[in-house]
Amino acid sequence: MQNGAYLVSTFITLVIVSLMGINASKNVKSSADFALGGRNFSTSKVSASIIGTLVGGASTIGTAQAAFVSGMNGMWFTLGASLGCIFLGLFLARPLREAEIFTVPEFMIKFYGNRARMTSSIISSMAIFVHITGQVLASVAIFTSLFNISENIAVFITMLLIISYIFFGGFLGSSIVGSIKTVLLYVTLSISAYVVLKEFGGLGNFVASYPREPWFDLFSSGTFNGLAQGFALVVGVCSTQTYLQAIFSGRSYRESQKGSFLAAFLIPPIGLICTMIGMFMRNVHPEIVSKQALPLFVIDYLNPAIGGIVIGTLIISVVATGAGLTLGISTMISRDIYKTVINIRADEKRELLSLRISVLAILLATSMMVVFNLDSLILKWAFLSMTLRGTVVFMPLVIAVIFKERTPYRAGLLSMVAAPLVTIALSVFEIVDIDPLYIGMGTSLVVFVLFIMYGRVKKTI
Repeated sequence: MQNGAYLVSTFITLVIVSLMGINASKNVKSSADFALGGRNFSTSKVSASIIGTLVGGASTIGTAQAAFVSGMNGMWFTLGASLGCIFLGLFLARPLREAEIFTVPEFMIKFYGNRARMTSSIISSMAIFVHITGQVLASVAIFTSLFNISENIAVFITMLLIISYIFFGGFLGSSIVGSIKTVLLYVTLSISAYVVLKEFGGLGNFVASYPREPWFDLFSSGTFNGLAQGFALVVGVCSTQTYLQAIFSGRSYRESQKGSFLAAFLIPPIGLICTMIGMFMRNVHPEIVSKQALPLFVIDYLNPAIGGIVIGTLIISVVATGAGLTLGISTMISRDIYKTVINIRADEKRELLSLRISVLAILLATSMMVVFNLDSLILKWAFLSMTLRGTVVFMPLVIAVIFKERTPYRAGLLSMVAAPLVTIALSVFEIVDIDPLYIGMGTSLVVFVLFIMYGRVKKTI
């Protein structure tokens, strides 16, 4: 990077946010504080926690990358995320918050038993791990594009930042970072949108610069494919420990519900602006690598001081999402595996230690995964992860909320195993020309319908 002002403002932004995340550790006295912020979050904190983990590399760099390739079709991630938050607030916030639980699998045990709890925890963790890989890839794209460092060093720096955000302060630190990140994103992306429209001479000229097909068609990749991407986000958001952890953290179900709705309102504008930037860069710099559309826009078209803050904000967005997802997996490992199978009598001190050790183990595994997939499409990982999470958790969770004590007991475990296996098989072998999500969710639904019609109802656990 030629201008030192970029480095200075980026460095200052990252240091301030990292210190605030680390500083949150003074309020962490127990595993409940680390995992859920003491269940005392207001509407704004719940919203910040959701946005802090949901809006990351896929929503910003990945969306700009997709828009660079195919235009408005790149908005499906943020549109689906918004719809997912609405569904979460309308149907799931109250029963999940009032259950007073730490993890989604803890909710499952009440309706499907211990084996279903373990199964959903393990498969969900694997699916979330896939998404973390995508976030680290986005971070690597930023660091290598802007700071002229190797990919391995970029991975190492990303890991250090994730540790600073959650290792000490846990979910409280994640929420604080999420709040700062939301404000910075809105300010810096608003400036970016102004620059794009100024370069084109107004919104009318921007629109006139592209043919309607495929650039302004949300379904340019096919109607069923577009709907599947949006649907994947809805079921993924409502099935992911990380986002539901924000619901568990609200001081009441109403705070959690309003936090979901606020997040749904704030997310789409971020995707829209990143889409505009991706399309702009395709127009003026068609020769660049697609994943560098957003980072290179910052360097070429923004004032260095502002650009450095934007770069810092993008890094925070990516890293905070990776941190939140990591925390979600570590919470399930600690609560659903360590304290349930390995050390049932673990006290608060040991449980808190298990949470932190899990964070380090997940990040080590992520580093190894990323090194072998450095050229992957960022959104590919995000959509695959959402699809897998949805097929494991979404249908069993919704059925349990709807049917309560009439929930078919044995259907849960069978659904959690069969649906993701079918989804993975279809993704790998491309057996049919239908999005695997539809088949996976259909498989889960069929299992429950058959058990509801002919099977046994929930038994005593």
